[in-house]
Amino acid sequence: MRLLAPILIVSLCLFSCSEYQKVLKNDDVKAKYDLAQQFYDEGDMKRANRLLEQIAPKYVGKPQGERVMYFLADTYYQRKDFNMAGYQFERFVKSYPKSDKVIEASFYGAKSYFELSPRYSLDQTDTDKALAKLQNFINAYPDSEYFNEANAMAKELTTKKEKKAYEIAKQFNKIGEFDFTFLTPAVAAFDNFISDYPGSIFREDAMYYRFESASHYALNSFEVLQQPRLKEAKEYYATLKKQYPETKYADKADALLEKIDKQLLGFVAQEKAAK
Repeated sequence: MRLLAPILIVSLCLFSCSEYQKVLKNDDVKAKYDLAQQFYDEGDMKRANRLLEQIAPKYVGKPQGERVMYFLADTYYQRKDFNMAGYQFERFVKSYPKSDKVIEASFYGAKSYFELSPRYSLDQTDTDKALAKLQNFINAYPDSEYFNEANAMAKELTTKKEKKAYEIAKQFNKIGEFDFTFLTPAVAAFDNFISDYPGSIFREDAMYYRFESASHYALNSFEVLQQPRLKEAKEYYATLKKQYPETKYADKADALLEKIDKQLLGFVAQEKAAK
């Protein structure tokens, strides 16, 4: 009996494969539909998908078309082919806007694009597309059971975009340690970041590094250009302390401010001596 069990399993698998190949190659649309449904119910998305791809065009405009198109989109999603899943879910929503599956399809279509979003250091075109899809879903279905998950995904993607923008500015700041000409674009990049992402988790960091970049740029400028640049750096310090009185960068910021004030006092002394 112990030997019979694996033999029976192998026999069933062979029969299943044989039946699948037979149905796949013939023109019986109903047989393909029934077998695709069986594979789908069993979780065999690869074979279900192959059959559904063949029959989907045959069911356009027919009562079963809605079911076939949804299953086709879902098999792509379950197989992690998110490009095709997003496309097919969108087709489903456009083709069957009154379907009771339209909210679910809209959500998983948006989620498919979310899954395509790359790590923050790479090009964020797909992230922008996913954010747009998720925002459309959130706006269209605020009472959906998927609302919270959609919001969480949108927040994750927004944070990813923020991190990319912040890291670009931070890179200018880092290079500026060796080449002071990069500190001007660093300040500009941090300015843009603070303006574009007012609620970012990196806002405090950006405000400090803007002040740091401006300070180093001013302190390393030609003397004739130093005074206005030092005063501008002090304004960035004041903004940081106003927004974050207990900033985690307090020690570093105060040390830089001390250098700035010392340099400015030198200018005051020069002006007095000149009178």
